[in-house]
Amino acid sequence: MLWMKWKMVVDSLRGRRRRLPCSLWFVLLFAAGGLVLFIHQQDLSEMVQHQGPGVKLGSTPRQSRETLSTQDRDRGKPDTFLDLRATDHVLSSPIPPMQFPHFENSRQQSPTPGSREQDIVSVHVSKRHRKLLKTSPPIHPLKSNVSSSASSLPPVPSSMASGSSFPPERWRELSSILEARQQLMKEICAKYKSSISKTITQHHVKHIFVEDKYKLLYCQVPKAGCSNWKRTLMVLAGQAPNTQSIKHDTVHYGDHLKKLDSFDRQGIMHRLETYTKVIFVREPLERMVSAYRDKFENPNNYYHSLFGKPIISKYRVNPSWVALKTGNGVAFKEFVQYLLDVHRPVGMDIHWEQANQLCNPCLIDYDFIGKFENMDEESNFLLRLAGAPPNLTLPSFKDRNPGDKRTSMQITEKYFSQVGVLERQRVYDFYYMDYLMFNYSKPFKDLY
Repeated sequence: MLWMKWKMVVDSLRGRRRRLPCSLWFVLLFAAGGLVLFIHQQDLSEMVQHQGPGVKLGSTPRQSRETLSTQDRDRGKPDTFLDLRATDHVLSSPIPPMQFPHFENSRQQSPTPGSREQDIVSVHVSKRHRKLLKTSPPIHPLKSNVSSSASSLPPVPSSMASGSSFPPERWRELSSILEARQQLMKEICAKYKSSISKTITQHHVKHIFVEDKYKLLYCQVPKAGCSNWKRTLMVLAGQAPNTQSIKHDTVHYGDHLKKLDSFDRQGIMHRLETYTKVIFVREPLERMVSAYRDKFENPNNYYHSLFGKPIISKYRVNPSWVALKTGNGVAFKEFVQYLLDVHRPVGMDIHWEQANQLCNPCLIDYDFIGKFENMDEESNFLLRLAGAPPNLTLPSFKDRNPGDKRTSMQITEKYFSQVGVLERQRVYDFYYMDYLMFNYSKPFKDLY
């Protein structure tokens, strides 16, 4: 009897051992499935974290021009370069770099002599540019909200065909260059400024001067020949017999020229739609150095008091009592620190403000975009287009600080050698939209 009970116990144990492997396999399979599901969820969460808000999975997140350019530039650079840049960053201002839209090679036209415009033949498409072209939206030409009164420049006049001032070939060449500048401006505005309000207010036209007789609207960009252009407008308006007789203070402080913002809305829109709209621009960094030399290296109580004092107070280490009292002797490096500071101790000034902020070319469809680098020829070309008297040409004299040399790119390079690579890059970024809209090439080889 006892033996029978023992046999039953042994048989039951054998049955359990036969069922144990099945239970074990079930547990193992369940654990494996759970592990696979956990790993898959982790991958999905990491993908979501890498995407910006509103970006679909698998797409490339949109990056700023500076961030993207920094990554590409650092890739493949030796460690010594990175250490040097890190040291430069420590010595520079702690203000974070400004962020700008990423860069794309825009369609460019043939340059005028000395204009520093980029030539389409010399454009090299780098790996960075190819990447940006992939991530950039297509350009759609923007329909201007202000109709252009001279969008198609006239054919060569019969008087010009026989004269020596503008041979027919040069007339057609300049016309083609000006049309290409207009087209480039429309493309850049469509790409980067398509979301701005299209309503033109008096604030947008406060820098535009009006000459009603010849139906000209001139937007002044200081340090780009505006003094001589104001003299020319005064002669066209009959306020002076010639440009040489008009002094500097008369030009800027005499209120002899009407501004577009002095009219009511109907008068503003009528002139924008029917007059020839003109802007002359200059290489941005060269213009900025010219403004610094004019306002801070020469006697100027207004700028030394209004700008010099707060600049020296904030950016100079252990300033003297005399410097704080007078504002004299602002160093170029201090001026650069002020320009790049998002918390400036004093506001911006028209002489170093970006040209696109002064004249709003994405709101106002300028018929004539001239370049300071070819000022004489292009200004006289415009005067002939406007029907000005044949003997009237743009003056070229320098009546303010005549003993100083005109600011050139060689002088500009000398001034920027006083600041580090990071500051040069950030100043270029500050004026980046001017470089893009007006098709100027990079001024220094170490810029990206």
